[in-house]
Amino acid sequence: MVPTFKIAVLAGDGIGPEVMAEAIAVLQRCAEIDKFDIDLNESLVGGAAIDATGKALPEDTLSNCERSDAILFGSVGGPKWERLPPKQQPERAALLPLRKHFNLFANLRPAICLPELSAASPLRPDLVQGGFEILCIRELTGGLYFGQPKGTHEEHGETVAIDTMVYRRSEVERIAHLAFGIAKVRKRKLVSIDKANVLENSLLWRSVVNEIASSYPEVELTHLLVDNAAMQFIRAPKAFDVAVTENLFGDILSDELAILTGSIGMLPSASLGTGYHGYYRFGLYEPSGGSAPDIAGMGIANPIAQILSVAMMLRYSFDLNDTAARIESSVRKTIAEGFRTRDIHSEGTRLVSTKEMGAEIRSNLGRAPSLKASSSMPDQ
Repeated sequence: MVPTFKIAVLAGDGIGPEVMAEAIAVLQRCAEIDKFDIDLNESLVGGAAIDATGKALPEDTLSNCERSDAILFGSVGGPKWERLPPKQQPERAALLPLRKHFNLFANLRPAICLPELSAASPLRPDLVQGGFEILCIRELTGGLYFGQPKGTHEEHGETVAIDTMVYRRSEVERIAHLAFGIAKVRKRKLVSIDKANVLENSLLWRSVVNEIASSYPEVELTHLLVDNAAMQFIRAPKAFDVAVTENLFGDILSDELAILTGSIGMLPSASLGTGYHGYYRFGLYEPSGGSAPDIAGMGIANPIAQILSVAMMLRYSFDLNDTAARIESSVRKTIAEGFRTRDIHSEGTRLVSTKEMGAEIRSNLGRAPSLKASSSMPDQ
């Protein structure tokens, strides 16, 4: 029986609809090639939803997501909605509630610097020659952002602001098992990042990670303090494969890794939850970059991050590892052939539009080998 996957498509704002269209076209072509069915259901989110309904995450959009097996999400927000109170702005009023509602506890952000694009990296050429790929796994629902007490009050005539970093053993165990499982099917190297020389949270984090490591003897585990990790990513990015860390550190380090690749327009991300709707894992998949309203409608945006988000969805939610590898291989082949959107264009390469880049990637899908994916979902 041919499987059918129900996908909520939330294109978002700015360049979101343009790059989402190319991602969907790639997904539809893969469904034809690899013989599975997709049931796509579109809904408004972010600024577009505010304009239409007054809410960044309308009830019918949330209902669509609840009925789906995964969410394909575009970037949201822009200057048009910055006048709104912070809690009503698209980024905060749409994405964060979705993460909370579906308990999306793990954020996966691959920092991929392809060999052909290594010159775009701000690092010295000898540090990035041949490219690199680091998968940053960030715990997404605990830590400083969510701990209580939290707030601002007056104390002895002075304003005091309080944020509390809280982690429970179960939260660390959950993210550690995921990280070890993914590392096991990649290069079998995992670095855990903390601040165990200062923080009680990090002492618990390191202790639990060490305990979990005994269940994955094939994976080489190392620990780095977060300040050292930030330096080592710059000093020797090719020395890393999978890194796992808590919420605040992951927020910062994943952005550092993104800029080291040279173009955030190439980078996808996944936010994963626990099992849902009978499939292995429910997730929300989106580009790492923003909505870029300054170039919206111009047909020059890079669709690759959104397309690679489709590959992550196929791998982590639907266990279609070969199809995900097909997309990734097609993207690499298209880049190797010299096709570039404006953000990655350089002398000697061919400048193409958003639609043309999508078309080239689709044309390579049939010729791209279905390679065994190095970052496939672990058995659990």
